[in-house]
Amino acid sequence: MPFLPLYIRLLGVSDVGAIALWTGATLGVTPALSALLSPFWGRLADRFGRKIMIIRSLVSCSLVMAAMAYVTAPWHLFALRALLGFFTGYGGLTLTMAADSVPRAQMASAIGRVQTAQRLGPAVGPAIGGVLAGWLGLRPAFLVAAGFYAAALGLVLVLYDEQPAARRGSRAEPSAAARFASLLRLENFALLLLVAFGTQFVDRSVGPILALHVERLGVASGRVAAMAGLLFSLIAVSAAAGHHVSGRLLRQRTARQVISGGSGAGAIGALLFAIAPSPWAMVPGAMLFGAGSGTAMTAVYATAGGVIPRSAQGAGFGLLTSASLIGVAASPVIAGMLAGASLRSVFVLDILILAALGWLVRRRMAGVGHAS
Repeated sequence: MPFLPLYIRLLGVSDVGAIALWTGATLGVTPALSALLSPFWGRLADRFGRKIMIIRSLVSCSLVMAAMAYVTAPWHLFALRALLGFFTGYGGLTLTMAADSVPRAQMASAIGRVQTAQRLGPAVGPAIGGVLAGWLGLRPAFLVAAGFYAAALGLVLVLYDEQPAARRGSRAEPSAAARFASLLRLENFALLLLVAFGTQFVDRSVGPILALHVERLGVASGRVAAMAGLLFSLIAVSAAAGHHVSGRLLRQRTARQVISGGSGAGAIGALLFAIAPSPWAMVPGAMLFGAGSGTAMTAVYATAGGVIPRSAQGAGFGLLTSASLIGVAASPVIAGMLAGASLRSVFVLDILILAALGWLVRRRMAGVGHAS
């Protein structure tokens, strides 16, 4: 991601507008297709097993990522990123694997640990990619990324021991395992889908505008990237901390309290972004924004895991992942459109969404007790 515009320029595109267009389309096609296909892969995992689906995904991703090092035209890169979106689906499956691997009383903590890793990966990965691109060159960096996929494949092959109950759907519960409509009828599940979408929408909305907002607050042009990078890192680290502590909170508070509290913390963080008189005043906002998002998302998955039958967890987590990815894909587009009128309007929208989600959860979530 850090050097994708440079790579597209290397492939022969010289116009800045065209580079931006190719970059946006190439980055957006992967989460868009992943959102469509995650429930499908999850349903297959319920039927044939999690491990074989993860192996399928990681083998495909290793090959596709390696192929990106040899493209000769922008459309080649776009097509491979589309294939990547088609073959992924490991995000929701890893959460399903975590839920399968522990008793229900420990599910929230297990999901929180996996989501912590999922959050820290994108936080650290771009920095590593940028260094590798400068050191080895743009094309070899894709081969290194493929190597990371291969390493993950090795870990799954050697270390993941799938329990027999997770390998196939149960014929005793066909309504939950066979039809996605059955999942939507489960207690709170439709509301949790909405929260997953809204939380991810807000979480990704700051990406297109944060550097511009920092610059607007008076930071010298030579320091804008560093300050924006610091704020991004604070959001990512705080979100990872939120994922990690969410399981502990769910042992002490109800899911309704944890999700609405996380939404409220995120809304306060967005408010601090909007009213900050200087970039340094945004630091506490970044910490609240990230922590609220991480806490709420882990609570959403843990709560869903408590109501989805074991035999249908692949499909259920796949639907939740799809809702999240739709938020990821839609957020930069809408945020960019709003930012054309006012940068602060994006933060105002975030405040309204998070406040509405917190209110809905408080009012509409059916009684959910502690996770243990």
